[in-house]
Amino acid sequence: MSPLTTSVFALSDHLSPKADPTLIAGDERHFAAIAESLDELSADLSGRLEAERRAPGGTGRRALDRDQEIRRLSARLRALRRFGVDLCIGRMVSADSPEPVYVGRRGLTDSAGHRLLLDWRSPAAEPFFGATHANPMGLASRRRYRWTRGRINDYWDEVFAAEGFDGHAALDDQSAFIASLGGNRSARMRDVLGTIQADQDAIIRAGSRGALVVDGGPGTGKTVVALHRTAYLLYSDPRLGHRQGGVLFVGPHQPYLAYVSDVLPSLGEEDVQTCTLRDLVPEGAAAVAETVPEVAALKSSVAMVTAIEAAVRFYEEPPTKAMTIATEWSDIRLSPGDWAEAFEAPDPGTPHNEAREQIWEALLTILLERYDGDEPEAQFRASMGRNRELREVLNRAWPLVEAPDLVGDLWSVPAYLRRCAPWLSTDDIRQLQRADAQAWTLSDLPMLDAARQRLGDADAEATARRRRQDAAASAGREQMARVVDDLIASAAHDDGEGLMTMLRQEDLRDTLADGVAPPSAEGQDLLVGPFAHIVVDEAQELTDAEWQMLLVRCPSGSFTIVGDRAQARHGFTETWQERLERVGLDRISLASLRINYRTPTEVMAEAEPVIRAVLPDANVPTSIRSSDIPVVHGSAVDLGSVLDTWLAAHADGIACVIGDPTFQATPRVRSLTPELSKGLEFDLVVLVHPEAFGDGIEGAVDRYVAMTRATQQLVILR
Repeated sequence: MSPLTTSVFALSDHLSPKADPTLIAGDERHFAAIAESLDELSADLSGRLEAERRAPGGTGRRALDRDQEIRRLSARLRALRRFGVDLCIGRMVSADSPEPVYVGRRGLTDSAGHRLLLDWRSPAAEPFFGATHANPMGLASRRRYRWTRGRINDYWDEVFAAEGFDGHAALDDQSAFIASLGGNRSARMRDVLGTIQADQDAIIRAGSRGALVVDGGPGTGKTVVALHRTAYLLYSDPRLGHRQGGVLFVGPHQPYLAYVSDVLPSLGEEDVQTCTLRDLVPEGAAAVAETVPEVAALKSSVAMVTAIEAAVRFYEEPPTKAMTIATEWSDIRLSPGDWAEAFEAPDPGTPHNEAREQIWEALLTILLERYDGDEPEAQFRASMGRNRELREVLNRAWPLVEAPDLVGDLWSVPAYLRRCAPWLSTDDIRQLQRADAQAWTLSDLPMLDAARQRLGDADAEATARRRRQDAAASAGREQMARVVDDLIASAAHDDGEGLMTMLRQEDLRDTLADGVAPPSAEGQDLLVGPFAHIVVDEAQELTDAEWQMLLVRCPSGSFTIVGDRAQARHGFTETWQERLERVGLDRISLASLRINYRTPTEVMAEAEPVIRAVLPDANVPTSIRSSDIPVVHGSAVDLGSVLDTWLAAHADGIACVIGDPTFQATPRVRSLTPELSKGLEFDLVVLVHPEAFGDGIEGAVDRYVAMTRATQQLVILR
């Protein structure tokens, strides 16, 4: 990174009117100041990082502090180096002041304290995204830049007041946005921060309390909203920082996560964990789809998840007969009441396997109270630890149990399943049995997850270590929450803005939270939670049982839920409110997106009848753009020539073949099933034998989803 020596603007000849110095000279000066400040900041961070690396490592707390500072400085330097002057996405001019305010991906202040860039997530930047001609939010004008390889190849001005006309060259208020929609797609989601629309921005900036449902059809920008909202909430709400649990982003499948993987880092957030439901349990990687719809339906209910509690309770029944414990000094009698008392010793909510140590300690306390000898307590406890009979009885009454074994027994021992799920019919129980009890399916994952949550770790050493870490982390979160609450409350008595700005800064947040919780143990599953907020995309596909996997990881109930009822493969006849209340959420609010920014009108005219045939009340959004390319129908034998023709005519862009599993993907032509195409977008989509996608709602939804992936052209081959 170095100060600017050439113009930032690289406008083509047909845009020469926009290169007039009277239009861009102010921008040139400001970008030069940004470049100089970035260069100074980079040098400062590099110097501090090098000094920390050269400093003595120390021991104990000093070593930990040094390692944390190195990680913090490295992260800041890495984020800084992702962009140069293209940190700036645009500028706005207030109706009250002629001085432009520049908006960036991150805030930036020069060495003299002058604000060069306003962080896009700050309240002061809201008009840049939210202003419309109906509600200009105090703006006279707004300028958006299009960057390519660190230089501006176009820009657009929007004017909201008469005094904003001076010094502007492009006055089409939708030009920047529409131009961005027409751009070629790539293997990763496009950077759209500079073209966030007002309806999207209002949802992005909504508060984090409770569950916010973002409902919208194809092309309405649901995923864009979900990703930018994630970055915004982490910036604006100190309670959601990673020290307090952080944010988990849940996507529908791995191709989707790969597609959006660069968006959050480009917005300055590198600590957000992303996953699919498969990733929440170890067995998810190899799990296959449930082939019998009736079995999948049985396993999709909350009731089947609650059966795990009864399954574990089966292994938590105290002995019903008295026994005499022979010691080296005397015999001690244990009654059924003594066993029952010991079994009540674990703290509420203690996982089964971790509770056994507490039961053992309770038993030793009872035996010590009965012991009338004069041997030291430590020697007595050691002797009891060697007592095989006592250990064997405890092992039978409260054994260590692994989650796969517990769930596998439900699918292989009919009497056990009948005991744990008495509402099931004889036929239901028969259908749920299988020859290979641990041949896991996707429908098994909620049960496996519930079992692992309820059982805990069967490794005694790991259990003790996690218990210590959880206690320290819990205390740290409570301490941090009190500090933040007190500071926010005190801000209400003054102007508050300065304090809130400080609280949103990474340095202060890290300083306040420093040392309140130890780092995770190596190898510890980072997806266990709890998380402060969870974002769920394509949420219409989750079963009631799968929702339990997320609810247990977010006790606060703070969710962003993104989906489209019309894209639910198995149907979604309820309202969002009804579905979410049934699975256990409350404080639910709904925001709708009804404008299709992505899919051309030509494609939507073909896709809309497909979904309306099975879902007449589907929320089909209105497209605002045309590609002027009609939908093409042809024969499946023409697939090769269709792709060759398109590739020859388009040097850039990405195509996708949907529905032909024999087609081998290339760097520019993907090959996906309809289900795996969800959430993605391509310049050209070729559907092969769409009639083979299936009948009923599932087949119609798959066809509708596949058709609406196209941003330019759709070809249907039969």
